[in-house]
Amino acid sequence: MDEQRGPWGGPPGRWRPGRPLEQGGSPRWPWRSTALVTAFVLIGSQFADHAQHGERAALDPAARLLLLASGVTLLWRRRHPVPVVFAAVAAVLVYVGAGYPYGPVFLTVAVACFSAVVSGHRHATWAAMGALWAGHVLISQVLYRWLPPSGDGAASWNQEIVIATWVVALVAVSELARTRREQWARERAERAQAARRRADEERLRIARELHDVLAHSISVINVQAGVGLALLDSDPEQARGALTTIKEQSKEALGEVRQVLDTLRAPGAAPRAPAPGLDRLAELVDQAASAGLTVTVEGEPPRLPPGADLAAFRIVQEALTNVVRHSGSREARVRIEHGEGRLRLRVDDDGPATGADAGGGGNGLAGMRERAAALDGTIEAGPRPDGGFRVLAVLPIEAEDDR
Repeated sequence: MDEQRGPWGGPPGRWRPGRPLEQGGSPRWPWRSTALVTAFVLIGSQFADHAQHGERAALDPAARLLLLASGVTLLWRRRHPVPVVFAAVAAVLVYVGAGYPYGPVFLTVAVACFSAVVSGHRHATWAAMGALWAGHVLISQVLYRWLPPSGDGAASWNQEIVIATWVVALVAVSELARTRREQWARERAERAQAARRRADEERLRIARELHDVLAHSISVINVQAGVGLALLDSDPEQARGALTTIKEQSKEALGEVRQVLDTLRAPGAAPRAPAPGLDRLAELVDQAASAGLTVTVEGEPPRLPPGADLAAFRIVQEALTNVVRHSGSREARVRIEHGEGRLRLRVDDDGPATGADAGGGGNGLAGMRERAAALDGTIEAGPRPDGGFRVLAVLPIEAEDDR
Protein backbone atom coordinates (compact mmCIF):
# COMPACT_ATOMS: atom_id res chain seq x y z
CA MET A 1 0.00 0.00 0.00
CA ASP A 2 2.95 2.32 0.51
CA GLU A 3 4.14 2.13 -3.09
CA GLN A 4 1.73 4.65 -4.63
CA ARG A 5 1.14 8.02 -3.09
CA GLY A 6 -1.20 10.81 -4.01
CA PRO A 7 -0.78 14.51 -3.25
CA TRP A 8 -1.40 14.01 0.47
CA GLY A 9 0.36 10.70 0.97
CA GLY A 10 -2.31 8.24 -0.17
CA PRO A 11 -3.31 6.72 -3.45
CA PRO A 12 -3.68 9.22 -6.28
CA GLY A 13 -6.45 11.71 -5.76
CA ARG A 14 -8.31 12.95 -2.71
CA TRP A 15 -11.25 11.20 -1.14
CA ARG A 16 -14.15 12.46 0.87
CA PRO A 17 -17.06 10.29 1.96
CA GLY A 18 -19.76 10.43 -0.68
CA ARG A 19 -17.59 12.41 -3.12
CA PRO A 20 -15.29 11.32 -5.92
CA LEU A 21 -11.55 11.65 -5.71
CA GLU A 22 -10.12 14.92 -6.93
CA GLN A 23 -7.20 14.32 -9.25
CA GLY A 24 -4.11 16.48 -9.08
CA GLY A 25 -3.37 19.59 -7.02
CA SER A 26 -3.28 19.95 -3.26
CA PRO A 27 -6.13 18.80 -0.99
CA ARG A 28 -8.32 21.40 0.63
CA TRP A 29 -7.86 22.32 4.25
CA PRO A 30 -10.49 20.57 6.42
CA TRP A 31 -11.40 23.69 8.34
CA ARG A 32 -14.95 22.90 9.31
CA SER A 33 -14.42 19.32 10.45
CA THR A 34 -11.31 20.33 12.41
CA ALA A 35 -13.20 23.18 14.11
CA LEU A 36 -16.06 20.86 15.04
CA VAL A 37 -13.73 18.19 16.46
CA THR A 38 -11.69 20.75 18.40
CA ALA A 39 -14.79 22.40 19.86
CA PHE A 40 -16.24 19.01 20.83
CA VAL A 41 -12.97 18.02 22.53
CA LEU A 42 -12.72 21.29 24.48
CA ILE A 43 -16.34 21.32 25.60
CA GLY A 44 -16.47 17.58 26.31
CA SER A 45 -13.29 17.73 28.35
CA GLN A 46 -14.86 20.47 30.48
CA PHE A 47 -17.76 18.17 31.29
CA ALA A 48 -15.31 15.31 31.94
CA ASP A 49 -13.44 17.57 34.35
CA HIS A 50 -16.59 18.11 36.41
CA ALA A 51 -17.47 14.40 36.32
CA GLN A 52 -14.00 13.31 37.47
CA HIS A 53 -13.44 16.11 39.99
CA GLY A 54 -11.19 14.89 42.78
CA GLU A 55 -10.13 11.79 40.85
CA ARG A 56 -7.99 13.47 38.18
CA ALA A 57 -6.11 16.73 37.96
CA ALA A 58 -8.29 19.74 37.16
CA LEU A 59 -8.13 21.34 33.73
CA ASP A 60 -5.86 24.35 33.67
CA PRO A 61 -4.76 26.70 30.87
CA ALA A 62 -1.94 24.32 29.96
CA ALA A 63 -4.43 21.46 29.53
CA ARG A 64 -6.74 23.58 27.40
CA LEU A 65 -3.80 24.71 25.28
CA LEU A 66 -2.77 21.07 24.84
CA LEU A 67 -6.31 20.12 23.78
CA LEU A 68 -6.44 23.04 21.37
CA ALA A 69 -3.09 22.12 19.85
CA SER A 70 -4.06 18.47 19.41
CA GLY A 71 -7.22 19.55 17.58
CA VAL A 72 -5.55 22.17 15.38
CA THR A 73 -2.94 19.67 14.13
CA LEU A 74 -5.83 17.84 12.40
CA LEU A 75 -5.77 20.62 9.79
CA TRP A 76 -2.70 18.88 8.30
CA ARG A 77 -4.11 15.35 8.40
CA ARG A 78 -4.64 15.21 4.62
CA ARG A 79 -1.31 16.73 3.67
CA HIS A 80 0.87 15.07 6.31
CA PRO A 81 -1.15 12.19 7.82
CA VAL A 82 1.74 10.32 9.49
CA PRO A 83 3.19 13.28 11.46
CA VAL A 84 -0.35 14.27 12.49
CA VAL A 85 -1.23 10.83 13.87
CA PHE A 86 2.02 10.67 15.86
CA ALA A 87 1.44 14.24 17.10
CA ALA A 88 -2.08 13.30 18.23
CA VAL A 89 -0.76 10.22 20.05
CA ALA A 90 1.95 12.29 21.74
CA ALA A 91 -0.58 14.95 22.81
CA VAL A 92 -2.87 12.33 24.32
CA LEU A 93 -0.02 10.63 26.20
CA VAL A 94 1.16 13.99 27.59
CA TYR A 95 -2.44 14.81 28.56
CA VAL A 96 -2.96 11.47 30.31
CA GLY A 97 0.50 11.59 31.89
CA ALA A 98 -0.29 15.02 33.32
CA GLY A 99 -3.23 13.44 35.15
CA TYR A 100 -5.96 15.38 33.34
CA PRO A 101 -9.40 13.76 33.16
CA TYR A 102 -10.19 11.12 30.59
CA GLY A 103 -12.61 12.26 27.93
CA PRO A 104 -13.02 13.13 24.24
CA VAL A 105 -9.34 13.92 23.83
CA PHE A 106 -9.05 10.45 22.30
CA LEU A 107 -11.26 11.65 19.45
CA THR A 108 -8.32 13.52 17.92
CA VAL A 109 -6.40 10.24 17.75
CA ALA A 110 -9.39 8.52 16.15
CA VAL A 111 -9.69 11.16 13.42
CA ALA A 112 -5.94 11.21 12.75
CA CYS A 113 -5.79 7.39 12.66
CA PHE A 114 -8.70 7.17 10.22
CA SER A 115 -7.16 9.74 7.85
CA ALA A 116 -3.74 8.09 7.92
CA VAL A 117 -5.02 4.57 7.26
CA VAL A 118 -7.39 5.68 4.48
CA SER A 119 -4.57 7.61 2.84
CA GLY A 120 -2.54 4.39 2.64
CA HIS A 121 -0.08 4.77 5.57
CA ARG A 122 -1.14 1.56 7.27
CA HIS A 123 2.08 0.39 8.91
CA ALA A 124 3.00 3.81 10.30
CA THR A 125 -0.50 4.18 11.75
CA TRP A 126 -0.38 0.74 13.32
CA ALA A 127 2.92 1.71 14.95
CA ALA A 128 1.42 4.95 16.26
CA MET A 129 -1.59 3.17 17.74
CA GLY A 130 0.64 0.53 19.29
CA ALA A 131 2.72 3.33 20.80
CA LEU A 132 -0.48 4.86 22.22
CA TRP A 133 -1.45 1.69 24.02
CA ALA A 134 2.11 0.93 25.18
CA GLY A 135 2.55 4.51 26.41
CA HIS A 136 -0.73 4.34 28.32
CA VAL A 137 0.32 1.06 29.94
CA LEU A 138 3.66 2.58 30.93
CA ILE A 139 1.99 5.65 32.43
CA SER A 140 -0.82 3.87 34.26
CA GLN A 141 1.19 0.86 35.46
CA VAL A 142 4.72 2.21 36.12
CA LEU A 143 5.08 6.00 35.96
CA TYR A 144 1.89 6.83 37.87
CA ARG A 145 3.96 6.96 41.11
CA TRP A 146 5.76 10.08 39.91
CA LEU A 147 2.98 11.67 37.91
CA PRO A 148 -0.06 13.66 39.00
CA PRO A 149 -2.53 13.38 40.55
CA SER A 150 -0.79 12.57 43.83
CA GLY A 151 -1.90 9.43 45.58
CA ASP A 152 -3.17 7.90 42.36
CA GLY A 153 -2.88 4.13 42.08
CA ALA A 154 -2.22 1.83 39.16
CA ALA A 155 -5.03 1.45 36.67
CA SER A 156 -6.75 -1.89 36.45
CA TRP A 157 -5.86 -4.20 33.60
CA ASN A 158 -9.50 -4.24 32.64
CA GLN A 159 -9.08 -0.60 31.69
CA GLU A 160 -6.03 -1.50 29.60
CA ILE A 161 -8.04 -4.21 27.86
CA VAL A 162 -10.80 -1.70 27.11
CA ILE A 163 -8.28 0.73 25.63
CA ALA A 164 -6.65 -2.06 23.59
CA THR A 165 -10.08 -3.11 22.30
CA TRP A 166 -10.83 0.51 21.36
CA VAL A 167 -7.51 0.78 19.51
CA VAL A 168 -8.11 -2.46 17.58
CA ALA A 169 -11.68 -1.45 16.71
CA LEU A 170 -10.50 1.96 15.52
CA VAL A 171 -7.84 0.44 13.27
CA ALA A 172 -10.33 -2.13 11.96
CA VAL A 173 -12.90 0.52 11.02
CA SER A 174 -10.18 2.57 9.33
CA GLU A 175 -8.98 -0.47 7.38
CA LEU A 176 -12.54 -1.21 6.29
CA ALA A 177 -12.93 2.34 5.02
CA ARG A 178 -9.60 2.06 3.18
CA THR A 179 -10.69 -1.21 1.57
CA ARG A 180 -13.99 0.28 0.44
CA ARG A 181 -12.20 3.31 -0.97
CA GLU A 182 -9.80 1.15 -2.96
CA GLN A 183 -12.72 -0.96 -4.19
CA TRP A 184 -14.52 2.16 -5.39
CA ALA A 185 -11.34 3.35 -7.10
CA ARG A 186 -10.91 -0.01 -8.86
CA GLU A 187 -14.55 -0.06 -9.97
CA ARG A 188 -14.21 3.51 -11.24
CA ALA A 189 -11.05 2.60 -13.16
CA GLU A 190 -12.70 -0.52 -14.60
CA ARG A 191 -15.69 1.51 -15.74
CA ALA A 192 -13.41 4.06 -17.36
CA GLN A 193 -11.41 1.31 -19.06
CA ALA A 194 -14.60 -0.35 -20.30
CA ALA A 195 -15.81 2.99 -21.66
CA ARG A 196 -12.50 3.53 -23.47
CA ARG A 197 -12.68 -0.01 -24.85
CA ARG A 198 -16.22 0.56 -26.12
CA ALA A 199 -15.14 3.85 -27.68
CA ASP A 200 -12.20 2.14 -29.41
CA GLU A 201 -14.43 -0.65 -30.70
CA GLU A 202 -16.95 1.87 -31.99
CA ARG A 203 -14.18 3.88 -33.64
CA LEU A 204 -12.86 0.77 -35.38
CA ARG A 205 -16.37 -0.22 -36.44
CA ILE A 206 -17.01 3.19 -37.99
CA ALA A 207 -13.58 3.16 -39.64
CA ARG A 208 -14.36 -0.24 -41.20
CA GLU A 209 -17.76 0.92 -42.38
CA LEU A 210 -16.39 4.09 -43.95
CA HIS A 211 -13.51 2.23 -45.55
CA ASP A 212 -15.75 -0.46 -47.03
CA VAL A 213 -18.30 2.04 -48.33
CA LEU A 214 -15.83 4.53 -49.74
CA ALA A 215 -13.29 2.04 -51.09
CA HIS A 216 -15.89 0.17 -53.10
CA SER A 217 -17.73 3.21 -54.41
CA ILE A 218 -14.63 5.23 -55.19
CA SER A 219 -13.06 2.25 -56.96
CA VAL A 220 -16.08 2.02 -59.24
CA ILE A 221 -16.09 5.79 -59.70
CA ASN A 222 -12.37 5.74 -60.52
CA VAL A 223 -12.83 3.06 -63.19
CA GLN A 224 -15.86 4.78 -64.70
CA ALA A 225 -14.11 8.14 -64.69
CA GLY A 226 -11.26 6.56 -66.67
CA VAL A 227 -13.73 5.05 -69.11
CA GLY A 228 -15.55 8.35 -69.50
CA LEU A 229 -12.35 10.27 -70.16
CA ALA A 230 -11.17 7.70 -72.70
CA LEU A 231 -14.49 7.70 -74.61
CA LEU A 232 -15.49 11.32 -74.18
CA ASP A 233 -14.58 12.20 -77.76
CA SER A 234 -14.88 8.86 -79.59
CA ASP A 235 -18.09 7.51 -77.98
CA PRO A 236 -20.01 10.24 -76.11
CA GLU A 237 -22.98 7.95 -75.47
CA GLN A 238 -20.89 5.37 -73.61
CA ALA A 239 -19.12 8.18 -71.76
CA ARG A 240 -22.57 9.41 -70.69
CA GLY A 241 -23.29 5.94 -69.25
CA ALA A 242 -20.04 6.04 -67.30
CA LEU A 243 -20.99 9.43 -65.85
CA THR A 244 -24.43 8.09 -64.93
CA THR A 245 -22.79 5.23 -63.07
CA ILE A 246 -20.53 7.70 -61.27
CA LYS A 247 -23.57 9.72 -60.22
CA GLU A 248 -25.40 6.65 -58.92
CA GLN A 249 -22.35 5.34 -57.05
CA SER A 250 -21.58 8.69 -55.45
CA LYS A 251 -25.23 9.06 -54.38
CA GLU A 252 -25.24 5.61 -52.80
CA ALA A 253 -21.90 6.23 -51.08
CA LEU A 254 -23.16 9.53 -49.67
CA GLY A 255 -26.25 7.80 -48.33
CA GLU A 256 -24.26 5.10 -46.55
CA VAL A 257 -21.75 7.60 -45.19
CA ARG A 258 -24.63 9.74 -43.89
CA GLN A 259 -26.07 6.67 -42.16
CA VAL A 260 -22.75 5.97 -40.44
CA LEU A 261 -22.40 9.60 -39.37
CA ASP A 262 -25.95 9.64 -38.01
CA THR A 263 -24.96 6.95 -35.52
CA LEU A 264 -22.25 9.31 -34.27
CA ARG A 265 -24.62 12.23 -33.81
CA ALA A 266 -27.26 10.15 -32.00
CA PRO A 267 -25.65 7.16 -30.24
CA GLY A 268 -28.11 4.37 -29.58
CA ALA A 269 -30.71 5.73 -31.99
CA ALA A 270 -32.19 3.34 -34.51
CA PRO A 271 -30.66 3.71 -38.00
CA ARG A 272 -32.86 5.34 -40.60
CA ALA A 273 -32.15 2.60 -43.14
CA PRO A 274 -31.54 -1.12 -42.57
CA ALA A 275 -27.94 -2.29 -42.64
CA PRO A 276 -26.97 -3.97 -45.92
CA GLY A 277 -26.83 -7.76 -46.08
CA LEU A 278 -26.37 -10.60 -48.54
CA ASP A 279 -29.86 -9.91 -49.89
CA ARG A 280 -28.19 -6.97 -51.69
CA LEU A 281 -25.61 -9.20 -53.33
CA ALA A 282 -27.25 -8.55 -56.73
CA GLU A 283 -26.47 -4.84 -56.31
CA LEU A 284 -22.81 -5.65 -55.77
CA VAL A 285 -22.83 -7.73 -58.94
CA ASP A 286 -24.37 -4.83 -60.90
CA GLN A 287 -21.91 -2.33 -59.46
CA ALA A 288 -18.98 -4.60 -60.32
CA ALA A 289 -20.40 -5.01 -63.84
CA SER A 290 -20.49 -1.24 -64.25
CA ALA A 291 -16.77 -1.25 -63.41
CA GLY A 292 -16.12 -3.87 -66.10
CA LEU A 293 -16.02 -6.91 -63.79
CA THR A 294 -18.16 -9.96 -64.49
CA VAL A 295 -19.22 -11.67 -61.26
CA THR A 296 -20.66 -15.18 -61.05
CA VAL A 297 -22.51 -16.11 -57.86
CA GLU A 298 -22.91 -19.73 -56.77
CA GLY A 299 -25.15 -20.72 -53.88
CA GLU A 300 -28.01 -19.01 -52.10
CA PRO A 301 -27.38 -16.88 -48.99
CA PRO A 302 -29.26 -18.03 -45.88
CA ARG A 303 -31.24 -15.74 -43.62
CA LEU A 304 -28.73 -14.47 -41.11
CA PRO A 305 -28.69 -12.39 -37.93
CA PRO A 306 -28.11 -8.68 -38.73
CA GLY A 307 -24.52 -8.60 -37.47
CA ALA A 308 -23.40 -11.64 -39.44
CA ASP A 309 -25.36 -10.50 -42.51
CA LEU A 310 -23.62 -7.11 -42.52
CA ALA A 311 -20.18 -8.67 -41.99
CA ALA A 312 -20.74 -11.14 -44.86
CA PHE A 313 -21.90 -8.36 -47.19
CA ARG A 314 -18.91 -6.14 -46.38
CA ILE A 315 -16.45 -9.01 -46.82
CA VAL A 316 -17.79 -9.82 -50.30
CA GLN A 317 -17.91 -6.11 -51.14
CA GLU A 318 -14.29 -5.58 -50.12
CA ALA A 319 -13.14 -8.72 -51.94
CA LEU A 320 -14.78 -7.55 -55.19
CA THR A 321 -13.37 -4.06 -54.67
CA ASN A 322 -9.88 -5.55 -54.42
CA VAL A 323 -10.43 -7.46 -57.66
CA VAL A 324 -11.43 -4.23 -59.42
CA ARG A 325 -8.46 -2.35 -58.02
CA HIS A 326 -5.67 -4.89 -57.97
CA SER A 327 -6.41 -7.72 -60.43
CA GLY A 328 -5.91 -7.90 -64.17
CA SER A 329 -8.79 -10.36 -64.40
CA ARG A 330 -12.19 -9.07 -65.43
CA GLU A 331 -14.01 -12.06 -63.95
CA ALA A 332 -14.68 -13.06 -60.36
CA ARG A 333 -16.57 -15.90 -58.73
CA VAL A 334 -18.47 -15.74 -55.45
CA ARG A 335 -19.42 -19.03 -53.80
CA ILE A 336 -21.73 -19.18 -50.78
CA GLU A 337 -22.03 -22.31 -48.65
CA HIS A 338 -23.70 -22.76 -45.29
CA GLY A 339 -24.33 -25.59 -42.91
CA GLU A 340 -23.46 -26.88 -39.44
CA GLY A 341 -23.67 -23.37 -38.03
CA ARG A 342 -21.09 -21.95 -40.46
CA LEU A 343 -21.19 -19.66 -43.44
CA ARG A 344 -18.40 -20.02 -46.01
CA LEU A 345 -17.79 -17.19 -48.46
CA ARG A 346 -15.23 -17.68 -51.22
CA VAL A 347 -14.28 -15.03 -53.76
CA ASP A 348 -11.87 -16.04 -56.58
CA ASP A 349 -10.34 -14.26 -59.50
CA ASP A 350 -7.82 -15.50 -62.06
CA GLY A 351 -5.42 -12.56 -61.81
CA PRO A 352 -2.74 -11.56 -62.46
CA ALA A 353 -2.19 -8.81 -59.88
CA THR A 354 -1.68 -5.38 -61.43
CA GLY A 355 -0.65 -3.37 -58.38
CA ALA A 356 -3.14 -0.70 -59.41
CA ASP A 357 -4.74 1.33 -56.65
CA ALA A 358 -7.77 3.52 -56.74
CA GLY A 359 -6.82 5.56 -53.75
CA GLY A 360 -7.32 3.02 -50.97
CA GLY A 361 -5.19 2.93 -47.88
CA GLY A 362 -4.44 -0.80 -47.87
CA ASN A 363 -6.76 -1.53 -44.93
CA GLY A 364 -9.23 -3.76 -46.75
CA LEU A 365 -7.84 -7.13 -45.66
CA ALA A 366 -7.35 -5.87 -42.11
CA GLY A 367 -10.96 -4.72 -42.03
CA MET A 368 -12.20 -8.09 -43.29
CA ARG A 369 -10.19 -9.90 -40.63
CA GLU A 370 -11.57 -7.59 -37.91
CA ARG A 371 -15.13 -8.23 -39.04
CA ALA A 372 -14.60 -11.99 -39.06
CA ALA A 373 -12.79 -11.93 -35.70
CA ALA A 374 -15.69 -10.00 -34.15
CA LEU A 375 -17.87 -13.05 -34.92
CA ASP A 376 -15.14 -15.56 -33.94
CA GLY A 377 -14.64 -16.34 -37.61
CA THR A 378 -11.57 -16.56 -39.85
CA ILE A 379 -10.34 -15.01 -43.09
CA GLU A 380 -7.82 -16.55 -45.46
CA ALA A 381 -6.62 -14.33 -48.28
CA GLY A 382 -3.74 -14.96 -50.67
CA PRO A 383 -2.60 -16.09 -54.12
CA ARG A 384 -3.91 -19.42 -55.41
CA PRO A 385 -1.41 -22.11 -56.48
CA ASP A 386 -2.80 -22.06 -60.03
CA GLY A 387 -2.70 -18.26 -60.24
CA GLY A 388 -5.16 -15.58 -59.28
CA PHE A 389 -6.27 -14.67 -55.78
CA ARG A 390 -8.71 -16.13 -53.27
CA VAL A 391 -10.52 -14.75 -50.24
CA LEU A 392 -12.11 -17.40 -48.00
CA ALA A 393 -14.21 -16.34 -45.02
CA VAL A 394 -15.67 -18.77 -42.49
CA LEU A 395 -18.19 -17.22 -40.12
CA PRO A 396 -19.77 -19.25 -37.29
CA ILE A 397 -23.41 -18.26 -37.48
CA GLU A 398 -26.81 -19.64 -36.70
CA ALA A 399 -29.01 -19.38 -39.75
CA GLU A 400 -32.58 -18.37 -39.00
CA ASP A 401 -33.85 -21.35 -41.01
CA ASP A 402 -32.18 -23.71 -38.53
CA ARG A 403 -33.63 -22.18 -35.38
